[in-house]
Amino acid sequence: MAIATLRNNKLRSFLTIFGVIIGVITVMLISSIISGIDSAVKKQVESFGTRSIFLRKYDISVGPRNRTQEERMRKPLTMEDAEVLKNLSTVETAVPFLNITSNFFGQKILVTGKNGKTSSSVILQGTLPDVEKAGNEILVEGRWFTQNESDTKSDVCLIGSSVVDAYFPYESPIGKTLEIGGREFRVIGTLQKREQLFGGGNDQSNAIFMPIGAALRLKPFADDLFMLVIAKEGMLDEAKDQVQDVLRVRRQVPFGKPNNFGMETAESIISTFRSITAGVALAMVVISSIGLMIGGIGVMNIMLVSVTERTREIGIRKAIGAKQSDILLQFLIEAATLTGFGGLVGLLIGWALTFLIALVFPSYVPWWAPPLG
Repeated sequence: MAIATLRNNKLRSFLTIFGVIIGVITVMLISSIISGIDSAVKKQVESFGTRSIFLRKYDISVGPRNRTQEERMRKPLTMEDAEVLKNLSTVETAVPFLNITSNFFGQKILVTGKNGKTSSSVILQGTLPDVEKAGNEILVEGRWFTQNESDTKSDVCLIGSSVVDAYFPYESPIGKTLEIGGREFRVIGTLQKREQLFGGGNDQSNAIFMPIGAALRLKPFADDLFMLVIAKEGMLDEAKDQVQDVLRVRRQVPFGKPNNFGMETAESIISTFRSITAGVALAMVVISSIGLMIGGIGVMNIMLVSVTERTREIGIRKAIGAKQSDILLQFLIEAATLTGFGGLVGLLIGWALTFLIALVFPSYVPWWAPPLG
């Protein structure tokens, strides 16, 4: 009888559960997007290895707009720092990276292929042959540049999979050339595709690696070094302490003063990111829960109206022997059917939307999202 009553009032039933559907969809989408971003960031950071230590002259977790004047004035890390750190007893290797996007005059550095394609969005990285030992970039074809090529600042490079697709879609790029900032670079290797963090806007495979000396020819006096230190197996904590002590001495940091450089591990970067997303996720879940509560109040109000409208029906049922508990059970079944159906529809739509979002954005449905919805 409860189901029949709902069928006879289709529009009212739909309007009653609409708030529940929206609330459940919101919970599903928020939880899946937050979980997806968390998983993507973790995977991206850990691609550098769990023994990685990241160094820069300023705090890595602080964005450019939030840096203090003191941070902006800090002296950069140097190649000599990398050489000293590489020889520490707890360190396997230390690899500097020089990221260049513009030349000395601030003009974007263009990458031009023989196919006529030109781009200013390719990530250009100067580094050392030791990058091979870091293991975060996997060679697909060709070779890494040698120490001699690094010392002589040779115009050779390795290119990411997106660069291969853009400039050499139908041929092997090995031995071919690219014009970078007006200089001819010979391609000696290709690298495995890296997963993109946020759709197409952060393509880590759209990169070119070259000797640091060659990068400095494109942008003389560039000094914004990023350093990747790989600790020996099982010695991450010891390496972190040793690296910090050595850099404090080399950068003349007074005793008791904070570091004048940024140092993070893969674990600390993930932890910092999670502390940010946890607050955002909590706020969004609370907001969506308010929507669910409003939907529940809507169901309650409709059921109260339903009781008032059906006084005659209730009286007839009592007259033919129905107990008060039977009537209460009927209305509870109606309410449970409405909310249950609304929740199920919300879960199905939320799941479908999550798969659509996953096409352009990192997202997946965590195990706890459906029960929460």
